[in-house]
Amino acid sequence: MSSAVCRLAPSPTGAQHLGNARTFLIAYWSARSQNARLILRIEDIDSPRIKPWATEQAITDLNWLGMDWDGDPIIQTERSPLYDQAREQLLGADRVYPCSCTRRDIEAAASAPHESTASGWTPDAPVYPGTCAGWNNGDPFPEDKPFCFRFRMHAKPDRFFDRVHGEVTCDPIRDIGDFPITRKAETAADCLAAYQLAVVIDDIDAGVTEVVRGDDLILSTFRQLQLYEALGHSPPSHAHVPLVTGTDGRRLAKRHGDTRLSHFREQGMTPETIVRWAAKTSGLCPDSDDSLKDMTLDEIHQKLIGQFDWVRIHRRPTIVDDFGSSEA
Repeated sequence: MSSAVCRLAPSPTGAQHLGNARTFLIAYWSARSQNARLILRIEDIDSPRIKPWATEQAITDLNWLGMDWDGDPIIQTERSPLYDQAREQLLGADRVYPCSCTRRDIEAAASAPHESTASGWTPDAPVYPGTCAGWNNGDPFPEDKPFCFRFRMHAKPDRFFDRVHGEVTCDPIRDIGDFPITRKAETAADCLAAYQLAVVIDDIDAGVTEVVRGDDLILSTFRQLQLYEALGHSPPSHAHVPLVTGTDGRRLAKRHGDTRLSHFREQGMTPETIVRWAAKTSGLCPDSDDSLKDMTLDEIHQKLIGQFDWVRIHRRPTIVDDFGSSEA
């Protein structure tokens, strides 16, 4: 096994669908092509949205598609002490501050939203107007109202190289702004880690060298690059793969019909059908190549692992209309 470490990181906020499957498969093929250690991490810290059945179903879905990983799953909700330690490190460096602003406060005070960043990526949240940013380490925490810890963004880094999209740029101050690294609570000790901090700490702890995920998380990468820098660690490489969307151009959701992997499994669809579809729509297997039709699931995986190359991956989204109406 090489020194490379990759990861699969489903979030159990609901059922895994076709778009999730394709991203996981690309990550899997890339990892196995490098002979990397591949970890499975369950990103379950978004407690209000977590579904109690979704973790087991995600593992079932991944196994059904023929994917495996190394070691036991890593569960984020079991790792709070690591996140708390990182929060204290950032607090000591004055890179975070308590923020009691509500979502409504931010939306009301933020400047008018702009349509896209300098690189064309649509902002994923209102840019924080800096209401609470005057706090300095040693000042008292807010009293009698909940607060989160918000990270102070710097102007750099403002670019990174993506294995799918090439050089990606943005203005971190204008396009993103300061962001929460914890959820809100009445006391600092009760401010549990939020997504941005948790994934960075988990990747640092596991020694992750490559992150593969959907390109709707491009701006999150700029946030996380600054966290790596503030914590004194080098970041992994990144590959942001295009989303799978409905005919309206929006990422797959219930409004596009039932694209859950569990639904296709219950309807008797074979995993080979979905894996072949992922190989072709991602660009890893030419449309003219019909050899996958005659292969077993393991043979398909071995072929894709053997010919994996990031330069083949399409940069455009894949539109799904009536998946399952014809053999992929």
